[in-house]
Amino acid sequence: MSAPEQAWALPSPLAEAPPFDTAPSLPAAAEAPERLVVVPARHPWRWVAGAAVLVLLAQFVHGLATNPGWEWQTFAGYFFEKSIMDALLITLELTFAGAVLGFAGGVVLAALRLAHNPVLKAVSWGYVWVFRSVPLLVQLLFWANLGYLYRTLQVGVPFGPGFHEFQTLHLVSSLGAALLGLSLHEAAYAAEIVRAGMLSVDAGQREAAAALGLPRGRQFRRILLPQAMRAILPSAANELINLLKSTSVVYVLAIGELFYQVQVVYGRTGRVVPLLMVATVWYAILTALLSLVQHRVEKRFGRGATR
Repeated sequence: MSAPEQAWALPSPLAEAPPFDTAPSLPAAAEAPERLVVVPARHPWRWVAGAAVLVLLAQFVHGLATNPGWEWQTFAGYFFEKSIMDALLITLELTFAGAVLGFAGGVVLAALRLAHNPVLKAVSWGYVWVFRSVPLLVQLLFWANLGYLYRTLQVGVPFGPGFHEFQTLHLVSSLGAALLGLSLHEAAYAAEIVRAGMLSVDAGQREAAAALGLPRGRQFRRILLPQAMRAILPSAANELINLLKSTSVVYVLAIGELFYQVQVVYGRTGRVVPLLMVATVWYAILTALLSLVQHRVEKRFGRGATR
């Protein structure tokens, strides 16, 4: 090979390759990780906001404890009074009966709303629209005055002769009017809650059940409703708590529920604030118990779906 050709010759890559047992040098930061200083982010305004909230809460509690206007001695004396306990029992009975009848009607209305029959769908929609439009207080007064609106009712041929007729003056009592109004009012809201829960179930579940030849009623009871309960329960529990507080409206019918009885007592004694606190604390206790039941039921229906 000539001299010029030797000048342009490239070195062999194998000649200068590092030995196989040597590793490339690490960066200086990786060789000495102890030199890195981690500084946490500072959030001083979080502590300032927390301290301000604690100060306001302490002032509120101090006012409850030291303000003589609350009359805590009177509150303690009437909290477990017999008439209050009897009224609390009536409140629980109205809540339980209204919830059972209301949600039973709501399930039927939701099924009609999802039906393919346009007449049934229109009737269900109309019921929900009417009973959600009219205030509960007005509904209660209408049912209490049913004897004035319809003096007699008869059983017979529609638009034809009647076979049996009876007076409506004493057909619906005050308690019956309250229960009827609460149940029908609750059914309208429960129907939308149940319908939303059923629509949350994937359509493939219904298609698979239909492909297996299951009757529509069994599809609803065994496949659709158990899965829809996960979406229904939170809203249903919220509506149940609202129903518990809505029982205070039936005082217009002179029914001795909790709020009515509290009014009777402070009307006789003049101790308005402590008696209102008695009703408030009992409503808070019942709401807490219903929330606990809600948590347990949601946990049961959530098995297999949540970790």
